[in-house]
Amino acid sequence: MSTVELTKQIKHRTICLGGNRRLKIYGTLKCSSGNRMKRKKRVFFSSAAEANSQGYRPCAHCMRSEYKKWIYSVK
Repeated sequence: MSTVELTKQIKHRTICLGGNRRLKIYGTLKCSSGNRMKRKKRVFFSSAAEANSQGYRPCAHCMRSEYKKWIYSVK
């Protein structure tokens, strides 16, 4: 996806979450942890349900409450 297309989808709120393809973690687009990841490892989601259905887990940094729910459901 090109930078222009990505910016357009974020502006129109088609994309609201970003994730790391290798680590299978997703979080908000403003997360400092997510902003450091390499561009080729990024994936984008329109909802948390979409990310969860693809096997991604919430970020413990920017989505603390969702992460706690996830970690307790795994134990």
